[in-house]
Amino acid sequence: MEIKVIGPGCSRCRTAMKLIESVVAERAPGVRVSKVEDLTEMIRLGLMSTPAVLVDGRVVLSGRVPSRAEIESWLAPAPTERT
Repeated sequence: MEIKVIGPGCSRCRTAMKLIESVVAERAPGVRVSKVEDLTEMIRLGLMSTPAVLVDGRVVLSGRVPSRAEIESWLAPAPTERT
């Protein structure tokens, strides 16, 4: 799993990054967390509200700092389908 925090480095972006890193360290140490501050990349992704968070390439949050519960839900395994 890969989590990307997208933002120019504002205080909300830094807060989101620190919180995500903290939760990942506690709950899922194998998850990669990275920060994208490049404006060109933000535009390419179509993200104008920051901070934004991508989990495995999918936008899961935009325009605010996530809650701890939200971050934990991103780390939870997906339910398996029964056949």
